[in-house]
Amino acid sequence: MIVGNALLQVLYMGLDLYKWIVIIHIILGWLVHFGVVNTHQPFVAAVGRFLFALTEPALRQVRRFVPNMGGIDISPIILFFIIFFLQAVIVNIMRSGL
Repeated sequence: MIVGNALLQVLYMGLDLYKWIVIIHIILGWLVHFGVVNTHQPFVAAVGRFLFALTEPALRQVRRFVPNMGGIDISPIILFFIIFFLQAVIVNIMRSGL
């Protein structure tokens, strides 16, 4: 039981970390789009590629089911809802003691 709770806590924290990675990816995308940061700088390009590699697989799966909204990408919002749901399930499992 203790090992199960520890694994669930690690999974919960991993999902929380992933939420922050998605948020940073979104903010970097805005900064690039509005010309605040330049992707020709090696550090910015490396960070962008790293964040893209971490977030794109999950966002691609969400985009398969989300209709095209013109120029607005709502897949990160839906991904947040999925993560929040999974975290709620984890909390309920830990509280029930399964």
